Amino acid sequence: MSAERDDPRPGSGEGAPPVPRYGTGALADLPGSVLAALGVPGERDVLGLPALPRACVLIVDGLGWEQLRAHPDEAPYLNAMAGTPLTAGFPATTVTSLGSLATGLPPGGHGLLGVQVAIPGTGRLLNCLRWQDETVDPATFQPARTVYERAAAGGVHASYVALGLYRGSGLSRATARGAAYLPANSIGQLVGRAERALREGDRSFVTVYHADLDSTGHVFGAGSADWRHQLRFVDLLAERLAAVLPPGGALYVTADHGMVDPVERVDADEEPALREGVALLGGDARARYVYSEPGAHADVLAAWTEALGDRAWVYPRDEAVEAGWFGPLAPGMAERIGDVIAVPHADLAIVASHREPWLADMVGMHGSMVPAEQLVPLLTATRP
Repeated sequence: MSAERDDPRPGSGEGAPPVPRYGTGALADLPGSVLAALGVPGERDVLGLPALPRACVLIVDGLGWEQLRAHPDEAPYLNAMAGTPLTAGFPATTVTSLGSLATGLPPGGHGLLGVQVAIPGTGRLLNCLRWQDETVDPATFQPARTVYERAAAGGVHASYVALGLYRGSGLSRATARGAAYLPANSIGQLVGRAERALREGDRSFVTVYHADLDSTGHVFGAGSADWRHQLRFVDLLAERLAAVLPPGGALYVTADHGMVDPVERVDADEEPALREGVALLGGDARARYVYSEPGAHADVLAAWTEALGDRAWVYPRDEAVEAGWFGPLAPGMAERIGDVIAVPHADLAIVASHREPWLADMVGMHGSMVPAEQLVPLLTATRP
């Protein structure tokens, strides 16, 4: 992570947040590096991956680098793999990271900038996980060409293996288009379908997505007994995928974010100072987007800064963009981001009990730029 700089703004936290390593060691650098290693023209191997004809990327939702290293007994295979941490990107959440893994772009390039973001010009939020707004076309909202489309254009057979439930969803249409979607509803099916897809064509690129560790952490907490049991199954999944690699195959294990279990809650629906002048509240509990009413921006920034004190980084949008939180912004993307961004770095979650009741009982959370949420593994196994 890059070194923190001094930040004299009151309430902005202990210095500025460490910005993700876009272009040198971030999650967004992985897919382009894989394509370059597969011989796709025009791609750049930032991460220095070996040239091989077949690659499988296993995305373990919620497997942070720090959580993995803290549990060697539950994940002996994963901890024995050669590896290094990458930075997930901001916010450290599934939607945003899947966008980067789908496009090879930092969040500002693909526009999936959080769980809930503004639909510019509408006065509404889009929940990018649920994608229940049929007026928003996934291919328009996330317009960047996907790595699967680029792989296919370069003669590489591209497949995406995940739960059948996700097939055809708005998020899948935004992030997996161009790949052959192979539904798999168990760990055995994930391995079996990946094994067959890896042998398709002269060159193959397979993504396997597994969500259960993240959902377990949300309900029971990262490091809970339930989470540790689930990690054992993840370890077995990685071991089995490595075992079925064809000759010339590589397995890359990564994740979309880590997780923390914040105890303290600030309820934006119950605090009058956090409601005044606020038109929409987006983002998530560890990365809040606050959209202000016309003319209220300065007052909203001041109120949120005062209320959160030194427990969160509270920045106006323009400063966060300038600091590089999102990487370069494509045209039209800035308007999706809140006028004020509040990112807890202490043991704190910003909930909204009326608007988002599903957060009330959630234990594990993520989104911030602290290492426990931001660092994700890049682990490698190859078969010559």
